Amino acid sequence: MLGVSSGRRKEDKETWWWNEEVQDSIQRKRLAKKKWDMDRTEENRQEYKELQCRVKREVSKAKQKAYDELYTRLDTREGEKDLYRLARQRDRDRKDVQQVRVIKDRDGRVLTSEESVQRRWKEYFEELMNE
Repeated sequence: MLGVSSGRRKEDKETWWWNEEVQDSIQRKRLAKKKWDMDRTEENRQEYKELQCRVKREVSKAKQKAYDELYTRLDTREGEKDLYRLARQRDRDRKDVQQVRVIKDRDGRVLTSEESVQRRWKEYFEELMNE
C-alpha cells in the first residue's frame, strides 16, 4: 500500500534539555561529517573527531545542568505536581503498545484510519463473543 509504512515507529529522542549551544555544536559536527564524507582527508577526519568529542562534553554538561535545575524545581511545592506528571509519563512510555495503529481486515487488507481500526476491533470482539 502506498504511503503506509509497516516498519517500526521511530522513537523520539529526548531533547527537552537541549539549548542553543548544543544545537550549534551538533550542527557544526554534522557539517564536519559531511565535509569528511565528501573529502576523506586526515585533516577532515581529525576535525570531525575533535568536534565529536566537544559535542559529547557539551551534551553532558547541558544534560547535567538541566537535571540539576529539574531536581531543584521538584523540591518546591509546585514541583510535586510535576513529579507525579513525570511519573505518569514515564509509566506510559514504559508500556510497549499504547494503541494499535494498524490492523488487517478479514480479507487481509491493512486498515490505517482510526475509525476503520476501531470498527474492525468491534467486529472481531462481536465474532469472538458470539462463538
